[in-house]
Amino acid sequence: MKTDTRSTPRLRNDPLVRGLGWASALLGVPQVVAPAGFARALGVGDDARQRSATTAVGVRELTAAAGLLGRPHPAWLWSRVGGDLMDLTLLARALKNHDGRGLGRTVAATAAVTALTATDVYAAVTRTRRSTPMELTATTTVAQPPDKVYALWKDLERLPDFMAHLDEVRVTGPRTSHWRAEAPFGNTVEWDAETTEDVPGQRIAWRSVEGADIDNSGEVRFTPAPGDRGTEIRVTLRYDLPGGAVGKAAARYFGEEPHQQLDDDLRRFKQIAEVGEITRSEGAPSGKRARGEFPQHPAQPLTEDELKEALA
Repeated sequence: MKTDTRSTPRLRNDPLVRGLGWASALLGVPQVVAPAGFARALGVGDDARQRSATTAVGVRELTAAAGLLGRPHPAWLWSRVGGDLMDLTLLARALKNHDGRGLGRTVAATAAVTALTATDVYAAVTRTRRSTPMELTATTTVAQPPDKVYALWKDLERLPDFMAHLDEVRVTGPRTSHWRAEAPFGNTVEWDAETTEDVPGQRIAWRSVEGADIDNSGEVRFTPAPGDRGTEIRVTLRYDLPGGAVGKAAARYFGEEPHQQLDDDLRRFKQIAEVGEITRSEGAPSGKRARGEFPQHPAQPLTEDELKEALA
């Protein structure tokens, strides 16, 4: 696993990161300038201990603001998460020992910090570029000659027809293309790719270029199948998938189980190559809707409820 620790233009221009930076600034200034008034506004009192704690929190917020607005880095986002947890601990203690005056304001402040903590956790997790290499392989046999199968795969703009996670592939040059795919939280991921090897009727290899949302590379080999049965296709895909919680989200983007997703993609490619279209029953939805309504997964035993339903 590796971690990208650099401040990047991607973070510098990220609206959520900048928004959290300004939030830190707006929270930090009044806590440093008027700690007693800020503490009273939260309903936690304004004695010397509360004023000192409020000032310290304000300094922390201003430091985070300077980092997020000046040299944005995931470490500043994680520092906000740590600070949020400290704030929630202080507020919980204040609620436990509250004298009742201004209790509503303290409860409201606790709810607001809880919501802000969730936002900070989301930002920190999704902006931290930890990654884990993953390699997927799959094979299938198509009842067509290698030259014809190669020509079909080389038509990159048709890849979304059978690769369920892809929204669009656009050819941008003789050996370059732009890819867009669905991503978690209603977003998309995009990258530019270059063809690194192209042997007609035998092999196509590619890799993403610098700046890709998800680094990836792969190759497809086309070899005559034994017994003159057509073409054996072998696909190898390599992804630098984000780790931790982001990795789980990325796995959803590639399908509930990445190896199963690749097998499903090749099955659809085989149908297109052999019969010209993807076959399905009349009642089954098509396209991206089918992926959402009928997610694929490896074979597994029936649950107790499913078994009862089947027996009924």
